[in-house]
Amino acid sequence: MRSTSTDWPSSLTHTELDELDVFLRNTANEGDLLLDGVHGLLTALTVGPEPAQPDEWLPEVLHAPFADPAQGERVLALLAKLNDSIGAELDVDAYEPILGEMDDVEGPALSAAGWCEGFSRGIDLRAGFWEHRLAEDVELIELLGPIMALAVDEGVLASDAEFEKLSDEEYEACLVRLPDVLLSVARYWHDKAPSDAERQAAHERQPDESRISEKPPRQRDGHSLH
Repeated sequence: MRSTSTDWPSSLTHTELDELDVFLRNTANEGDLLLDGVHGLLTALTVGPEPAQPDEWLPEVLHAPFADPAQGERVLALLAKLNDSIGAELDVDAYEPILGEMDDVEGPALSAAGWCEGFSRGIDLRAGFWEHRLAEDVELIELLGPIMALAVDEGVLASDAEFEKLSDEEYEACLVRLPDVLLSVARYWHDKAPSDAERQAAHERQPDESRISEKPPRQRDGHSLH
């Protein structure tokens, strides 16, 4: 993964990122989020229309009881710190997405596939808000353009239209734009906060669990890069 800054108290150190990465890899089943995906998930919730409590997003990250209570406390503390770091890093222009490193493949050395998968699951957790706005406000679609381009390119999002694969230069350009894109999306939801009617409609909407559970698991190539 590409590491986040360690110059700010809220950010995880390289050692902490390694520790969390190893835990997630050792406990993940096929299709589960790894560290890049968890970072994408928490990022979507941070910049989105409404915060999510840990009991909402932890089931997307942890899938079995902790064998060791002390380990459980440690992992939960690291996840909380990772979550808190995202908004703090965006505020000081220090955010970097955690990306997967691809081995022995042609094309970009860094992959946004896992991060985009996590980001899409974060949107799913607040689908009632996102789907309404994406249907009504083209500005939000335009703001999300680079993220959507990466997600379609990686097969995370399906598209009715056919798109050519991004060139290496186009892919890297989308990656470089991610911090600015995320700041713009956060400002969008701040300036155009959901109305009371939107909130009521979003919370009354029954969650469609099949959005995640029926997704075919992606092959996860490569490993984490610091």
